This record gives sequence, C-alpha cells and structure tokens, in this order.
Amino acid sequence: MVNRFRGSFLLIFLLFLTSCAHVISKDLRVKADPSLTFREVFQNPNAYQGKTVIWGGEIIKTINQKDGTTFIEIFQLPLSRRGEPNETYPSEGRFLILTEKYLDPYLFKRGRKITVAGEILGEEFRKLGEMDYRYPLLSAKQIHLWREYYYPGPYYYHPYYYDPWWDYPIYWRFNFYYHRHR
Repeated sequence: MVNRFRGSFLLIFLLFLTSCAHVISKDLRVKADPSLTFREVFQNPNAYQGKTVIWGGEIIKTINQKDGTTFIEIFQLPLSRRGEPNETYPSEGRFLILTEKYLDPYLFKRGRKITVAGEILGEEFRKLGEMDYRYPLLSAKQIHLWREYYYPGPYYYHPYYYDPWWDYPIYWRFNFYYHRHR
C-alpha cells in the first residue's frame, strides 16, 4: 500500500514538473537576454541586431512568400513563466517573424497563440491602416504554436445529462410533483 502511494505520488510529481517546463529549449533561453524588453527593442530595432529574444503573442496573419519563406505578423503579449502569451496584460505593439520554411496558414491562423525564440534582424516598415508602422523583425530559431481550447459556453454541460424539468416553470414542476406524490 505504501509503495503504491509512493509510486502515485512520484507520477503526479513528475507530471507537475513537466507541466511547468518552458516551451523554448534551454540553449535558446540561455542565449536570450531576459533584461531586453520588447519596448526597448521597439524603439530602435536596428540597435539590437543579432540579439536573441523570446517573445510571444497572437497571430494576426501569416504570409507565405514566393521563395518559400513565411512572414508571421504577431500582436505582442507578455509571456508567463512557461512562455505562454498572457492576455491579461496589455500589448506593447506588433512584430514580424521570418521563417526559412513554408508554414501553413491554416495552422498558423489569426488568433492562435505563439511563442518564438529568434534573432533580431532589424526593422521593417509596413502599412498599418494609413500609417507606416515599424515592426521589429525576428529570424525564428524555434516556434511553439499553442493548442486551441474550445469551451461550450459560459456554463459547463455534461453531454449525457439533460434535465427535462428545467424547461418548465417552477410552479409546473412543483404542481406535478405535489399531485403525483399525494
């Protein structure tokens, strides 16, 4: 009994440890400068060329190029300790990711969360509405696309549970119960 308890505890502990692991590899996290903030780089991306950073956010759009590369426009969000974009804090802007391979826009679609480790290449100006917007440009070294979770609505409904009495007003339910059990 004690050995079974220890085994169960060890399994739960190992699952806990793996669920807290960062999604970016350790060697890239060591290369990245954690003191370098998105806001600093956004002010002058060319001054930080060659630096490695880990950023994340929500995908705005994915653009495949004729040469087989892909640009991904990201709405920046601060990252949690695991590297997941955190929607509860405000964004500081947008940035672009350049990958040397084709990424399917169906998978890398608008609204998906993404975390990327990459090297700063500089800046790129693109139209955003009627203005020229300065995007910090990263060459992606590692990308983590977060899973999409779907919730059925504001309340949880068990798929096999249905209460037929819920559709009737309370006085009908009481009246029916009262007359059946008199």
